[in-house]
Amino acid sequence: MIKESNMDRLFNIINMILLCLALFIAAYPIYFIIIASVSSPSAVNFGEVWLWPKGFTLKGYEFVIQNEKLWIGYKNTVILTIVGTSINLLLTLSAAYALSKSDLPGMRFVMFMLIFTMFFGGGLIPTYILVSNLKLRNTLWALIIPTAVSMYNIILTRTYFLKNISQELIQAAKIDGCSEFRAFISVVLPLSGPIIATMGLFYGIGHWNQFFQALLYISKEELYPLQLILREILLIGNTVVTDMLKNAPQTGENLKYISQMMERAEILKYAVIIVASAPVLMIYPFLQRFFMKGIMVGSLKG
Repeated sequence: MIKESNMDRLFNIINMILLCLALFIAAYPIYFIIIASVSSPSAVNFGEVWLWPKGFTLKGYEFVIQNEKLWIGYKNTVILTIVGTSINLLLTLSAAYALSKSDLPGMRFVMFMLIFTMFFGGGLIPTYILVSNLKLRNTLWALIIPTAVSMYNIILTRTYFLKNISQELIQAAKIDGCSEFRAFISVVLPLSGPIIATMGLFYGIGHWNQFFQALLYISKEELYPLQLILREILLIGNTVVTDMLKNAPQTGENLKYISQMMERAEILKYAVIIVASAPVLMIYPFLQRFFMKGIMVGSLKG
């Protein structure tokens, strides 16, 4: 057993302090949002909420959950995430496997053309015109097809295949009668759990947080993803308060109502963040083991 020197102990202590500080910086904002979402808005506004909820209330969640549009947004986002991520993985894994073959005809030209797209794009307006001409506006396909594959993710996945999938194993499968497709399905994919989980997490979070493209291409409320619904909930609350402050007579009853609406708008902010983030936060711990291994692709070869 190697005995630790005083310098080693000092290093470990400093390292633990820095790691605890980093954990606090990363975790406290999330914790604050959680306790603020169940605290009295006035207590939050006056800075009285630090470590524990104050004036416990679930009104923010009640306001959000009672909104019927929220469940429409959840449905659309779940469909978008499942279908979009499935297409993303299908295209990314297939392309990466093909590009990992050194004997692929014209591979250098194909790689050049694909990498070219990482640095040069058509831009926002040409993309919008293309989506409109393809009749994809006001469909969920407008949020899936334009982002169906990422070249950066293809490169990560290709690197994983090159460094972690033995070509001898694939050749042995072919000798046993497997076609290239069968070898990919039966040999490569079962050994690619970490990179599949990593790519699925990347793509899935992107679809779950879909906002800007939805704002551009979706105008029908029944097709709004979750982020647009939550934006609408917040905007309506703030708009009502602003209009009443400008136009309503400043009577005692009106001022009381305006104060209630301001508190409602304030507490909605934190509840909306939790409602939007909770599913991803609950899924991540189950994928963390694969994610940590997949994200280290190309750094070291064991």
